[in-house]
Amino acid sequence: MKVKKSLLAMCAVSAITSAAHAQSSVTLYGLIDEGLDYTSNAGGHSLYALSSGDEVGSRWGLKGTEDLGGGVRAIFDLESGFNVDNGKFGQEGQAFGRQAFVGLSSSKLGELTFGRQYDSLVDFLSPLTVNGSWGSTLFAHPYDNDNTNNTFRLNNAIKYTSLDYRGFSFGGAYAFSNSTGFAMNRAESIGAHYTNGPLSVAAAYLNVDNPNDGTNGAVAIGPNGNPDGSWTANRQRIYGVGINYTIAPVTLGFVFTNTDLSQPTATQYATLSPSPTIGAASSIKFNNFEFNAKYQLTPSLFVGGMYTYTQATYDGTSGNSAKAKYHQAGLMADLNISKRTDVYIQGAYLKLISGSNLAGTGLDVAANPDTASPSSGDKQFVARVGMRHSF
Repeated sequence: MKVKKSLLAMCAVSAITSAAHAQSSVTLYGLIDEGLDYTSNAGGHSLYALSSGDEVGSRWGLKGTEDLGGGVRAIFDLESGFNVDNGKFGQEGQAFGRQAFVGLSSSKLGELTFGRQYDSLVDFLSPLTVNGSWGSTLFAHPYDNDNTNNTFRLNNAIKYTSLDYRGFSFGGAYAFSNSTGFAMNRAESIGAHYTNGPLSVAAAYLNVDNPNDGTNGAVAIGPNGNPDGSWTANRQRIYGVGINYTIAPVTLGFVFTNTDLSQPTATQYATLSPSPTIGAASSIKFNNFEFNAKYQLTPSLFVGGMYTYTQATYDGTSGNSAKAKYHQAGLMADLNISKRTDVYIQGAYLKLISGSNLAGTGLDVAANPDTASPSSGDKQFVARVGMRHSF
């Protein structure tokens, strides 16, 4: 009889423990991307290099949930970028530089999260671009001027993401400066997405005041002393819209973005050699027009292509002005050899058509965000053969 009671007690404890485990979970996940790059003009020379994370950034992370009852869960995500070639942290040496947040998720109200997070351009509009979906950094717009390639994240951010209402979702974020100069390095972002069968449309907006001003703000200087953001300026303001439409195995897309930089002084390329030097400017503006297409040949193989036309306008502090035009074209093929492993080949060509008075503006070189170094001239070709594995 005592044996039976002991067994019953053990079963009860086991059931309670199992139920507790079922209500909370922690997941380890990650992705490793490695490949060989060829760059036709890296500071005037051809370059062959083994490169990690060019297709999609190599990363590992921990994410978890805890059921709090009533359809509410506590959630968190800690995601670290790294370089396979040398084992170093990505995102300027930050331990969890890709994402680091905690928050609440409600089955009725959506999600509210706090920490280092993606802005609304990345969440809603970027998935309609090539570099934010089936492509890579190789196809990002010049200088990643619109952050659709996620060059920077928002620190100190409070973010809300809605539920999906019959294909429509929306969200927004506010990132604090975390300094007494309340407006010195803060950010606001908002976006929305709608899907109905083969149609997807999105729009988003981002404003960052004084990006790369100090180490504590929304877009800050990283632990290595390099800027996290793609531009150092008094203000970076971006908005964009996009549309994708799928017809059987073919998906066609178009994305437009506008970037307005007030009193820019440097780009992310300032850490490279040679590096573009921004002349005294009151503003630099970009208009990006991206056209893309993807063809799913088989369930495991697709091919895709893109073309982006970018207009840039430079207005100097002394009243001088200049214009530049960039033509960017790319192709890619990707083959899944298992559920978690794929191999790919891709190439992109960037051509700068200079206007008058462009010398000394910092816009007088071809600047593919994926390259090891900006071109020393008006064109650059980058090709990559790579392998990607997720876990």
